[in-house]
Amino acid sequence: MRYDIVLKRIYRPAAPEDGARVLVDRLWPRGKRRESLTLTDWYRDASPSPGLRRQYHQQEISFAVFAARYRGELRDAPDCLFPLMRHARQGRLTLLSAARELDDSHLPLLREALLAALQREDAEDREPTSPPCYAPLPSESPPDEH
Repeated sequence: MRYDIVLKRIYRPAAPEDGARVLVDRLWPRGKRRESLTLTDWYRDASPSPGLRRQYHQQEISFAVFAARYRGELRDAPDCLFPLMRHARQGRLTLLSAARELDDSHLPLLREALLAALQREDAEDREPTSPPCYAPLPSESPPDEH
């Protein structure tokens, strides 16, 4: 199945084609009131940890290091993707962030992880269940020979 996950700055106006609009930042965007954002959800659990976010924003680590560590955080907590996967399965999912440059933010990495998780889950659904067991039932077992 093909999923439609788009990235958008929180400061851009909402559009009818946005679908589910989920803010995926640890911090609330400056100068924005909740009522003005038309959010489906504010989901912090899939955003980078506070320490990682701080290191990246203070330029203590490069984007490559940030990306590797963030991917590790997502890999270590796969359940954090489930709510976002649920939204993606229902139609377009718009991931929102206050970042100025979305390409240099966590959102492309999150979209990549979401698409991979959705594809893995879809592949598991297509695999046949375990083969039937042909062992005799207890009532069918041969009598004991003494």
